[in-house]
Amino acid sequence: MTDLQQRPSDERQATALPADLNARELARWSWRQLTSMRTALVLLLLLALASIPGSVIPQEDIDSLAVSQWRDNHPRLAPIWDRLDLFAVYSSVWFSAIYLLLMISLVGCIIPRLFVYARALRARPPRAPRNLSRMPESTSYTTDEDPDVVLDRAAVVIRKRRFRVDRPAGGDSVAAERGHLREAGNLLFHLAVIVVLVGVAIGSLFGYKGGVILLNGKDYGFTNNLTSYDDFAPGSLFDPSVMEPFSFSITDFDVEWMTEGRRRGQARNFVAHLDYRTQPDAPTQQYDLKVNHPLSIGGTDVFLIGHGYAPVITIRDGDGNVTKTGPATFLPINPQTFESFGVVKAPFAEPTQIGLEGTFYPTFQLGRDEDGSLSMPSSAFGDAVDPLVSLFVYTGDIGVSDGSASSVYVLDKANATQLRKADGQPFRMDLRPGETVTLPDGLGSVTFDGLQRWNKIQISRTPGKFIALGGMVAALLGLLASLFVRPRRLWVRARRQDDGTTLVEVARLDRSSGGDPETGRDELTGIVAALKKTAPDRDGAES
Repeated sequence: MTDLQQRPSDERQATALPADLNARELARWSWRQLTSMRTALVLLLLLALASIPGSVIPQEDIDSLAVSQWRDNHPRLAPIWDRLDLFAVYSSVWFSAIYLLLMISLVGCIIPRLFVYARALRARPPRAPRNLSRMPESTSYTTDEDPDVVLDRAAVVIRKRRFRVDRPAGGDSVAAERGHLREAGNLLFHLAVIVVLVGVAIGSLFGYKGGVILLNGKDYGFTNNLTSYDDFAPGSLFDPSVMEPFSFSITDFDVEWMTEGRRRGQARNFVAHLDYRTQPDAPTQQYDLKVNHPLSIGGTDVFLIGHGYAPVITIRDGDGNVTKTGPATFLPINPQTFESFGVVKAPFAEPTQIGLEGTFYPTFQLGRDEDGSLSMPSSAFGDAVDPLVSLFVYTGDIGVSDGSASSVYVLDKANATQLRKADGQPFRMDLRPGETVTLPDGLGSVTFDGLQRWNKIQISRTPGKFIALGGMVAALLGLLASLFVRPRRLWVRARRQDDGTTLVEVARLDRSSGGDPETGRDELTGIVAALKKTAPDRDGAES
């Protein structure tokens, strides 16, 4: 646009501050700022930074148990984190705002560039500069051929090298251009980013993610319905009717333990053996569920993400009746040694309710400090070589009498009384499998019957994952094109000189930064050689 064509409002927007613009000009200025590539890059950086809390802080829709433990361990920070939605980062208002602004910025930035690119594809290559000898890469030679013959041959030679060629009728030059795929790759990359964001948005809106801790054994099964989940995070447009009616149980669990090195005691490989049905009346099938090898049923994926121990505890009350029996899930507090924490509740015990809280040690050990005294108990190994469960006892109101929902992993001790010995020390039971401890004051007894294993299963449905995957592939292709395709231009001019010979000038311009000069000279030399190949020399022989 020339100065004569420039509108006063455009000039005013270019120099005025936003406060000096009217409403229309301010809206146009804001839109240009939002849809600039600089803003898109800033928003992309903000989106990456905003994702960091979701990776560091436990999320409600991924591991609600970890969130509960975090709240208990950080009672002062938890209310602040709740106000900032840091336990649900990816569904928070501020994260969604960055996400939407990035989408708008990318769309507003790319669409105009698509029209510019379409016009560039239809446009002819630029005409040859007046003085080709001033180009960075140029050469010339003389021949007895007619200029039109040279130019016609040049058009054929250059076209074979996949250049777009313009041979104006009556002109003295041939113009050629190549490398439009570089800009196409750049546009494809940015379009692919939008596709990835759309795919992620579709999965977040219409999909769901849930988790369940499932005990091993055919007696403990899972059916894919809302009531079977320990934690469930649906998308805002989730429809329960899309849930596949599959079911499964864990028949066996295998684990290999590392016995040497710095990671001694950690689980190396573990696999859960499943019996599953895709429909209630479908035949039973088997699958070995491993980490990063999910079971796919329809559009739903079943992942194995963790495992642990469930001591089998039996509580008898003061009347001798079994008031609680079965495996109790203990959650690992040390991922290397699988030292675990858990609670057991007996709300119907007589004469008073009983609650147990304590730690499970798969391989119990008592170390010694430097002075020779016994240190705190711990687990020496993740495998159950010498299992022991250490429990404290609470009586009275353990927070389940009012019928309100309570976590099976948390014992409400606000109105309970901790059982103590005669010397005032807390009463603690250290039990190995098969052992029984009688509680004082006629409260009953506690038996450690044995061990079971549990697995943490994550189930997710992500409708837009293939869209996002396609976007990632397209982004990779676009990035490769923008990195390795070199846009360049080529000109050949042929003019008759006063002595009757024809001066042929060939010039090349590499428009990509960092172009290899040696490669450019090789291409230029090859074109000149092809032009001379059938050209007769001054004596009439072919060179």
